[in-house]
Amino acid sequence: MIVCYDRDADVLLLKLRDEPPADALEEPGGVVISYNSEGLPVSVELLNASRRGLIQAADPKVVLAGLKVQ
Repeated sequence: MIVCYDRDADVLLLKLRDEPPADALEEPGGVVISYNSEGLPVSVELLNASRRGLIQAADPKVVLAGLKVQ
């Protein structure tokens, strides 16, 4: 998984697969989920991330905790 923050767009991106998206669905609350041609999730975009308190735009830090490597 790759986690990126675009300060200019204020978008936190969670890239789940290294595949191009074929379709996307915007959920209520500013969440966009992209899917590949097989219907599997490729990425999750969290819009207005700093305004929603998900990240601090001035000093973005991302901590992944509780993940198991298999």
